[in-house]
Amino acid sequence: MRSSDREPLSGIKVLDLCRVVSGPFATMQLGDLGADIVKIEDPRHGDESRRYGPPFIAGESAYFLSVNRNKRSCAIDLKSASGRDTVLDLASVADVVIENFRPGTLEKWGLGFGALRSRKPDVILCSISGFGRTGGDAGRPGYDLILQGESGVMDITGDPHGPPTKVGTSIADLVTGLYTSQSVLAALMRKSRTGEGGRLDVSMLDAMASLLTFNAGMYFATGQSPRRRGNVHPTISPYEPFEVRDGWINVGVANDKFWTAFCEVIDRPDLLQDARFETAPQRAANRNELVAIISPIFATKTRVEWLQALGTAGIPCGAIKSVGEVCETPQLNERGMVQTVRHPVAGDVRFIARPTRFADQPPAPSTPPPMLGEHTREVLAEWLGWSDDRIENIAAEGAFGERPTAALSEYKTRLRL
Repeated sequence: MRSSDREPLSGIKVLDLCRVVSGPFATMQLGDLGADIVKIEDPRHGDESRRYGPPFIAGESAYFLSVNRNKRSCAIDLKSASGRDTVLDLASVADVVIENFRPGTLEKWGLGFGALRSRKPDVILCSISGFGRTGGDAGRPGYDLILQGESGVMDITGDPHGPPTKVGTSIADLVTGLYTSQSVLAALMRKSRTGEGGRLDVSMLDAMASLLTFNAGMYFATGQSPRRRGNVHPTISPYEPFEVRDGWINVGVANDKFWTAFCEVIDRPDLLQDARFETAPQRAANRNELVAIISPIFATKTRVEWLQALGTAGIPCGAIKSVGEVCETPQLNERGMVQTVRHPVAGDVRFIARPTRFADQPPAPSTPPPMLGEHTREVLAEWLGWSDDRIENIAAEGAFGERPTAALSEYKTRLRL
């Protein structure tokens, strides 16, 4: 656990009952800001994402490693009476509890908001679900792909003549995680003013629908759903990718000033006199004709040559990079955004650090993603003050799951007790 007092959330305790992506990404954001994140996992298999792969690094899922740094893991069986009581004890000293089970699951296990609040009246419980805790779809399971479709985002993504296309990352999970961390920070601020906790309801559908912004605005204004535009902007041109001699670049000629400079860079000043392209709305309306003229020009030079020429003229542009290029880019590395931690099994694990910084300082060093149950004894002793004997007793009661036929000592070794 990091203990630096300079981290903004230092001293905040978060009980993390999440798994897969949306919840773990949210709690990782809070852990990156210095909160003490205690992750509760099923003793049998742990978070499902521990089994997501390939790739695996010495048996550890790269997927799991990517969203679980700066946390401690406790292996506790939420379905057992002693496990439930242990989690209630932990919740009674936590500032925030975050979960992403289907609505009603915690109540079924005796861990609902009422049970938590009876033990800690000012508790903050944040619940993440696919469709929210209310409404006709509240009981539906929600996964990233499903919510990309249900939110309308897939329908406006992809080639206009092709099928709906999902975003290349788990955008529904990730944006929900960001809204969750934002909501928790707001709840903590309110609690500091009023002393009140409360329940937060974060829906993946709500989160994704909020990203529609101007697309929803276009529908509300016209009654017509926007269609897939591929890489084309509805009101700006040229504002899209172009293939160059050795790859692809993005060019954003977003106003008339840039248009004038652009025509000079591509050595086509005559286009400034072409009535089809005189104003931004005309360039958007005649996009196909414009692209047909400038695409062959872009094919004559390399990515570096075009980025230098366009950049020198002040025209917004950028390379379309591979994930590998981004991870190795000097800009991120010089800013301390690519960090390395030493994992006890996987060895050196690299990751993209948190993007926020305070007083221009780079992100503080992180702790590695935890092994399953790695910190169970440590957390119970630290948060609750339990003795070794008490921990042994609740282990015997099944709080850490059903014991296998092997000796108890082997079982404790497996769960790092």
